Parts: sequence; C-alpha cells; structure tokens
Amino acid sequence: MVGRLKAPTGRYAGKSAEERQAERRRRFLDAALQLFGDTPGYRGTTVAALSDAAGLSTRQFYEEFRTLEDVLAALHLQVNDWAEEAVVAAFAAAQDLPLADRVTAIFRAYAGNVTADPRRIRITFVEIVGVSPRLEEQRLARRSRWIELICAEASEAAARGEAAPRDYRLAATAFIGSVNGLLHDWSAGWVDATLDEVVDELVRQLLGILRPPEWEPRDSCES
Repeated sequence: MVGRLKAPTGRYAGKSAEERQAERRRRFLDAALQLFGDTPGYRGTTVAALSDAAGLSTRQFYEEFRTLEDVLAALHLQVNDWAEEAVVAAFAAAQDLPLADRVTAIFRAYAGNVTADPRRIRITFVEIVGVSPRLEEQRLARRSRWIELICAEASEAAARGEAAPRDYRLAATAFIGSVNGLLHDWSAGWVDATLDEVVDELVRQLLGILRPPEWEPRDSCES
C-alpha cells in the first residue's frame, strides 16, 4: 500500500467527514487495544481481523492507517497520554503538599491509570518492545518524558530545600526502569503485593534517591 486511500468528504448521517474519520479512527484504536493488549497480541493480529473487530472494512482501515505498526504506534501514544494526563492532574492538586505527599499522589495517579486496564500495561511494556527501530525510538522518547518529569520534580524539591541538589538524570532513568518493571511484574501476578504496597515501595525508593543518608534538609521542620 503506497499511501492511504482518499477519505470521503461531505456530511453523512448528520456528521462531517472529519467527525466520521475521527470515529473510525477511534473504533480502530479501541479494537487494537483489545486485540493487541489481549489475545492474539500485535504480532498475531491481521488487518482483516482488526477491521472485523472494529466493525469496519479493510478499505476503511487503509483510509486511516498505512500499516498495523501505525496503529500500534498511535495506541502506544494514546495509552501514555492517558497516564500523563492523570499524573499532571495529580501533580497540580498536590503541588502545595510536602514532598512525600506529592510523590505519593503522583505515583498513585500513574499506577492507578496504567493498571486500571491490563491491556494498557501490555501495550506499553510488552507489545511495543522490539517491533521496529521506529517504535523503539518512540518508546524511548516517551520514557524520556517520564524521566524529564522526575527530574523536574527533583529540581523543584531541591530548590525548596526538600531534596539534595544534584543532576538527577541518571538516577531518574534507573528509577523509571524500576517503575516499569515492577508494575509489569505486579500486573502479571509475579509480585505478591497490593497496588498500594507497590506504590509505597516506589515512593520509598524515590525518596531515598532524593534524600540520601548524608544529606540534611535545609529546614529541619520540612517533611
């Protein structure tokens, strides 16, 4: 398929061409979440199977996407966007709280979002891995956004005197790897703990990074 087929224009059944296109795209992504995130997985899904699950035709598929990899790429970004929106909202609500409470609120929001649907974890941590150089670049780019978020919070905490001032990029990179691995293993049933216990452990790890034993807080009354 050299390029996408031209989508129809004009209004139909009270919807504009743009509205119908958005609805088709949503239906394909909803079907992909089910097939890629459960059975048979991305590598076991065909264009015909995805189109059938979406209740659409293969012709309509090629009006929206070039390949199944394009669908996986779009779905991976969507799942990450959902988690990021949850974290940003939690951060805004907790920004005036002490560091430990802020970190807890952020991780509860993230963990709650990505584990609310096991299919999201599979898309983010399993199906996207090793598909192609393009998707590896996308996966690492989105991971980098989470690293930047941790670094920004660490810098803000250091400026408030709540954490040790230093370059946190390496530590944040290692920590995000721990987050992804622990949440994946928990979701797969390999970790005998509640989600709250998992979050509490992640919070302890991050606070240990931000507040090493040799560091003293600038204000002894600070939490």
